[in-house]
Amino acid sequence: MNTVLNSRIFIVLAFLGLSFSAFAGDPDHHSVSADTGSGAPSAAGHGSDKLDVGAMILHHVLDAHEWHLWGEGEHSVSVPLPVILWTDKGLDVFLSSAFHHGTATVEKKYAYRIEHEHIYIVDETGLKDERASATLIDLSVTKNVASIFVAMILMILIFRAVAKGYVRNKGKAPTGIQSFFEPLIIFVRDDVARPNIGEKKYEKYMPFLLTAFFFIWISNMMGLVPLIPGGANVTGNISVTLVLACITFLITLFSSNGHYWRHILAMPGVPVPVLFILTPLEILGMFIRPLVLMLRLFANITAGHIVILSFVSLIFVFGEMSSTAGYGSSVLSVFFVLFMSLLELLVAFLQAYVFTLLSAIYIGAAVEEGHHAEHH
Repeated sequence: MNTVLNSRIFIVLAFLGLSFSAFAGDPDHHSVSADTGSGAPSAAGHGSDKLDVGAMILHHVLDAHEWHLWGEGEHSVSVPLPVILWTDKGLDVFLSSAFHHGTATVEKKYAYRIEHEHIYIVDETGLKDERASATLIDLSVTKNVASIFVAMILMILIFRAVAKGYVRNKGKAPTGIQSFFEPLIIFVRDDVARPNIGEKKYEKYMPFLLTAFFFIWISNMMGLVPLIPGGANVTGNISVTLVLACITFLITLFSSNGHYWRHILAMPGVPVPVLFILTPLEILGMFIRPLVLMLRLFANITAGHIVILSFVSLIFVFGEMSSTAGYGSSVLSVFFVLFMSLLELLVAFLQAYVFTLLSAIYIGAAVEEGHHAEHH
């Protein structure tokens, strides 16, 4: 047990070291000109560059059209991703490396430029063409989309291996990867699905609950930005959490029975005048529940990343003031980053559990039978 714990601590420290080296490799990458607000370094020289903490944090938290792995400036290593653009002239497809980190214009059916990960069309003079840009639909495979595919492939490989383990070890104690994931699967079944949906109906919803739990958990682990070089903030993207919440909402809606709708539209035993107040609140509550699911997951994951990146930034902020302050803040920052990173490991699991639990509760409320039906 101690050996496993020590190895995990070593891995965490190694990832921290990679992260710090990425920040310290080339300050030019994170410098922002005071005049333009762009990502380019100021012209005052290397020594006068200052870290723009806000721009750096947004750079790591927001989505991107390329998958940056490590290094900065000329030594950066990035994976170009497909840029797919639909305009009134048709489809344009090319790799994001054609933009040369935002310094080049790509000539296709239109001339395209990218700024702060937003692609737009430019005219002959190099200025933004507002009319043409209004017709532009960006269908690109961004870093978050690529991360979703990575998480999907990991889940397929993991569950195929677990399924083979069940066949191979039928009637025996689980081994290998099955021994790690089986307790989690049983946990979702016995502590989330069964008590909240009911003994008779929970199995129908187990595929969704298991998929949601492991997708969120794996995505959260991949999204520990300061720990994993090139980590993507998938569940910190509100579009992703919106889709997950909408899936839960649709499953709840299409699984609902008459007992559920009677309680929504006309609560039994409630005086009619009160229903004029209660029924709109119940209907509003149907839409508030997925909204809570969306915001809870998005806010918790994004906040954790921002806190960690803020502690890392303190090293460079105080370092610009004086070398002594820089060394002193480095010790404290590393301690707090390590603490927050370990806490994020817990949050990654906890948020997957909370989302799955609330989904099971909402589904359970929709499929619950009336007490009179239980007596029959």
